[in-house]
Amino acid sequence: VNVRVVTMDAELEFAIQPNTTGKQLFDQVVKTIGLREIWFFGLQYTDSKGYITWLKLNKKVMVQDVTKGSPLQFKFRAKFFPEDVTEELIQEVTQRLFFLQVKEAILTDDVYCPPETSVLLASYAVQAKHGDHTKESSSPEFLTNHKLLPERVIDQHNLTREQWVERIVNWYAEHKGMLKEDAMLEYLKIAQDLEMYGVNYFDIKNKKGTQLYLGVDALGLNVYEHQDKLTPKIGFPWSEIRNISFNDKKFTIKPIDKKAPDFIFFAPRLRVNKRILALCMGNHELYMRRRKPDTIEVQQMKAQAREDKQAKMMERQQVNREKAKREEAERQAEELREKLAKKEAQEVATREAIEKKNEETKELEEKARQAETRGKRQSVRRERQRRRPSSTDSR
Repeated sequence: VNVRVVTMDAELEFAIQPNTTGKQLFDQVVKTIGLREIWFFGLQYTDSKGYITWLKLNKKVMVQDVTKGSPLQFKFRAKFFPEDVTEELIQEVTQRLFFLQVKEAILTDDVYCPPETSVLLASYAVQAKHGDHTKESSSPEFLTNHKLLPERVIDQHNLTREQWVERIVNWYAEHKGMLKEDAMLEYLKIAQDLEMYGVNYFDIKNKKGTQLYLGVDALGLNVYEHQDKLTPKIGFPWSEIRNISFNDKKFTIKPIDKKAPDFIFFAPRLRVNKRILALCMGNHELYMRRRKPDTIEVQQMKAQAREDKQAKMMERQQVNREKAKREEAERQAEELREKLAKKEAQEVATREAIEKKNEETKELEEKARQAETRGKRQSVRRERQRRRPSSTDSR
C-alpha cells in the first residue's frame, strides 16, 4: 500500500504492508527526517466522516478509519507543544518543524496574533528564511510576493501592503548577524505567549446546553465561552486534576480538591471524547516528564546540540572574519583607486595649468613682439620725418 506523508517542508513516499502498525510508519518518518524528539509529534489523517484524526500508533494503519485512496494521505505535525521552547526544543529539525507549523497557524489566523506582534514575527520569519538584511531581500517588490501577515491584519488597518512591508523591513534590519535557526527560536519565544498557541479546541456543551469550547494544552484544561477563544472562564491545571473520564458523550473532570464540584460537559459524539482523553493523557505525561530530571537520551541530545551550535558559531565567526578581511581589502583597494584618481586629476589639472601658462606666455611674447615691431616702425617714421628737408630750407 502506498503512503504519502507531508511534513511542514517535505513530501515523503512509503510503501507499507497490510499489517504495518502506526508506530512502524511513524518510525519510518522520523528516521527519514532525522528527528529524535519524537514525543511532540504524530501523524494526522482525515477520517471517512471528514474529521481530522491522529493515527493510533499501537494499531495497524489499515484498520483505522483513514480515507481510502492511493496513496493514503497523512500529515506529520506537532501534536503536543512545549511549555518553554528554549528549554525543550533541542534539535534544529524540531525547532524548524515547530516554527513552520506555528507560522502557518498564525498566517491562517488559526492562532490570533495582534498586528504589532505580527509585524515583529514577520521580521523574524524573513531573517529565518533569507538571513541578513540585504538590498534585494528587503525590497518591497521582493517581500510583497511573500505571505508575511495574516489577511485580517492587512484588512483591518488602513495601510497598504507596501507600508506593512516597510514596517517589517525596519524590524528585519535590526536582526543583522542573527543565525537563521536563532531567528526561528526568537519567533517561537514570542509566539508561545499568544493566548491560542498550542491549544486544541473542542466544541462542547454544559449541562444547560450552552455552547462552549474546551481547550487542551501543555498546562491543563480551559473552558471558554463560544465567542471568545482568548480568555478562559474556568481553568484546570494538570496539578489540580485528580481524574478525567468519559461515558459515551459525557466527559467528567474531577478536581484534586474533593470539596470542589466535578466539571461535567458533553461532546457532540463519542469519538470527540476519545480524542480529548488521548490529548489529555499525552499532555499530562509530558507535563510530569518536564518536572523530572532529563533522561540520558535527552542529556546526550542537549550535549550534541550544544556542540553543534558551538561548531556553527565558530564557523560563522570564521566566515565573518573572512568577510571582514575581504571588505577591508575592498575598502583599501577603493581608497587606493580614489587616491590614484585624485592624483591623476591633480596631474591633469597641473598639465592644463602649465599649458595655460605657456599659452599665456606665448600670447605675452607675441604681444611684446608686436609692440616692439610697432615701436621700431614708429621710430623709423620719426627718423625719416626728421631727416626730410623742410620746404623753407630748400628755398
